[in-house]
Order: sequence, then C-alpha cells, then structure tokens
Amino acid sequence: MLVKKEYKICPGVNLTCIPSKKFKTVKLSFTMFTPLNSETASKNAIIPELLTTSCKKYPSLSSISKCLDNLYGADISSGVDKHGDIQVLTVSSSCINNELTFESHNDILFEISNLLCEVIFNPLVNENGFIEKNVSQQKRQLIEIIESELNDKRSYAKHRCEQLMCKNEKFGINKYGTIEDVKKITGKEVLKAWENLLKTSRIEIMAIGNTDPNLIKEVVEKYFSNIERKNIVECKTEVIREVKESKTYNDKMDVTQCKLVMGFRTNSAGDDIDVPATRLMIALLGGTPNSKLNVREKLSLCYYCSSRYDKQKGIMLIESGVEEANIEKAKESILSQIEDIKAGNFSKDDVDATKMYLSQSFKKINDSLNSLDDWYILQTFSKLTKSPEEVIEEINKVTDNEIIKAANKLSLDTIYILSKKINE
Repeated sequence: MLVKKEYKICPGVNLTCIPSKKFKTVKLSFTMFTPLNSETASKNAIIPELLTTSCKKYPSLSSISKCLDNLYGADISSGVDKHGDIQVLTVSSSCINNELTFESHNDILFEISNLLCEVIFNPLVNENGFIEKNVSQQKRQLIEIIESELNDKRSYAKHRCEQLMCKNEKFGINKYGTIEDVKKITGKEVLKAWENLLKTSRIEIMAIGNTDPNLIKEVVEKYFSNIERKNIVECKTEVIREVKESKTYNDKMDVTQCKLVMGFRTNSAGDDIDVPATRLMIALLGGTPNSKLNVREKLSLCYYCSSRYDKQKGIMLIESGVEEANIEKAKESILSQIEDIKAGNFSKDDVDATKMYLSQSFKKINDSLNSLDDWYILQTFSKLTKSPEEVIEEINKVTDNEIIKAANKLSLDTIYILSKKINE
C-alpha cells in the first residue's frame, strides 16, 4: 500500500507526495478547485490549455517543446473536469526518474517543478491581459470541444439530463461553460480569472513516483511566496437526498437512434457509510458486462443500456439507446430490473461476479500514474483518504441486505428522451 506524505504550503494549498519505485516516470500535477459558476466557467476553462502553450520564460509552444525535449522527452498537459459542484482545472507533467538520466548532477524533477511553476505563475501577458492571438486560438479549440459534445448524441443526452435534473444546482453547469460565453472572452477577462484562481482557489499539488518531497516543496513554496492567498473559496457539493415525483423532458433532433437517460437520486454520497453498497448495487444493475440491464440489450430492446454512479453528487444515471417505438418498453423494463434488486431477486453468483469485476477495476488503478493521480485528486474533499485496496475490501464486505437497502433508497428524479425530429 502506498504511503502519502502531506505538506501545507500556504492557506488553501497542499502538497501530497506518494513515493513509489514501481514506475520509471514521475507525475507532478497542480489542480485548482473552484465552485462551478455560469459566469466564470468558460473563462476558467480556457486557462489550463492557455498556460501550457506559452509563458514569459518560454514565449511559444515550440520553445516549451524544446525545453521538454531537453528533459528526456518530458510532457506537459492540461485538463478541465467537474467534481460534484466544483470545477477542476489541472496542469501536469510526467518525466523519467532522475536516476535513469545520464547526467546525475542534473535533477530533472527540480527542472520540471520549475517549468510547471513558470507556466502557472508567469504566463505570457501584456498590459491588456493574455495575448489576444493566443486567447483566440484557445477559444476556437474550446468551442470545438463543446461542439464535439453536442455532436456525440450519447454524450449530449447524458449532459442534457444532468443539466435538467440539476438545473437549480451548480452541477447542472457545463464544466466548459457555453459557446456563447466562450465567444465573449477577452484576454483581460482571462487575466482577471487567472489572478483570482491563484489567490482564492483551493490548490492540490500531487507528486507520484520516485520523488523528493523536500525538493518539490522548496520550489512551490518559492513561487507561492509572491501570491497573497486570502478569501479561499469554500468548495462543497449540494446533495439532494430524494425527490417526491419525477420529471420528463423530450428533445427532438436529427438522430438515427433515440436516447433514454434516467436520473436517480441515490441518497448515498461522499463519505456516507452506505456508499460501497450503493456502488455495488449500481454495478450489479448495469455497471458490468454481465449486469442485469445488459439482458435488455441482448433481447434487442436496447442498443446499449448501462448505469453510472456519481459518488460525490449522489446521482445514478441509466443511459440507453433505443428505437423510438421501444422507449416506453425500455423504461418499464429498466424500472422492473430495479424492482428486482429491491426485492432481492439476484443470485450469489451475480453478486460475486460483480464484486470480482469491481475489484479488478480498482486493482488496475495502481498500474498507472495517471490513474493514481486521478484517484487521490478525486478524494480531496473526503474526510478519510482511501487506497484502492481499502475500497475493494469495503465492497467485498457488502451483504445482500445492504444491496437491497441501497436499491430501496433510489428515487427517480428525471427522465430525458432524445427522439427523432419529424420532418414537416
């Protein structure tokens, strides 16, 4: 089991080092957490990629690439995500272990730490903010990302159901914002958003691999010493435990296959004691190749049918692709499968197979630096950080009665249907 080393850098900034000699590379990431807000989502979302393309010391992407090439082909990447009601912005890098380099006196981890800090703390700006040419380029890319979500109808249906289900909650806001908001962004606004994130966002720095915590700590402390950290934002997620009645929405578009997405409140989220049982119940329902909902697929009622669990928000989504004539049948069949679990109509073999599938999935996390980084970043707001092995142990202890109780806590919130547009 990996042992964490944690350090407080300054208010709202933490460094976590997870030493491991298993990997030939090291992963170092800076992650900023800030509440999702429709007014700032797009401005924040453009920042990570903008930071990784230039900075004062390396004013072009080619100069950054040359620097990375000199560091034995290290890489630098960025990402935007959503964790409950929180927008998650990441800039990270991977490099080989220093002991594998030819020049032992040249500490590659030290140089990578400084490079990441340079792009994060010293971006390429002028008196008007971020360079408009660079901003315009990133705006085009961000618009393409949002459009790609719209064009992927399965992804669109999922996001649309979340948006409608949580229209009065921050979770309903797209992590990238909207195309209309992206188009309005200026270099000056991005500079203001970047300054605000550095001063007020919660920041987690994660280093995984054969690392020297003291070296990384020394570098990041130097850069943060110039930042006045105050009014740190409170990052929390609103959990709606249950609903009394469900809502149905129907959008019509030019689609070849209709989409049915059903959103449930699970009354189980975050650090709740029954989360392992809820996770297992949802996997038993539709989270494995042999789960109950896949029977509907095999019977040609659905092209696909699966369930997913957002633990932070306490939401279960069941997504399916169906013929329009089968929408009602599919909905009734899905609800029938849930009723079966509520009544305990599942076998020991079903449960054992699901536990084994989940266990194998969690074991694989230890085989990848990126997976480990994601794993521990997602637990930032948990009261108790758990390793994949500890979660596997919890799941394997879940009883049939606990599965039944978890299923009986489900309440149907939203039914979203994306059906074919009738050509007039």
